[in-house]
Amino acid sequence: MDYSKVNYQVCEHCLIIQLPKEVDDHNCQGIKVASEHIIKEKKIKEVVFDCSNTVFMDSSGIGILLGRYKRMKELGGAVYIHGESGRIKKIFKMSGVYQIIQSI
Repeated sequence: MDYSKVNYQVCEHCLIIQLPKEVDDHNCQGIKVASEHIIKEKKIKEVVFDCSNTVFMDSSGIGILLGRYKRMKELGGAVYIHGESGRIKKIFKMSGVYQIIQSI
């Protein structure tokens, strides 16, 4: 199984990004580029990060979340987080992600 794979699904004006098992510097640039392309092309208004497969995230991963939040705010849209495990929730709480991005 390829755990580095990132899946992107568009439902109307919502982009769902299913994050891989590990979100680190190795795959963050690809997530940034691909999501920006989809956001522009499909006129996305909401981005949902599906963390249900994610067990590790470093500061680069936090940076992707915050970067997409900033971009969507500029466009009048929103970002949400979904499916995070206990370990990922702890990372998000410690980093302050939950203060600006809502978990659904």
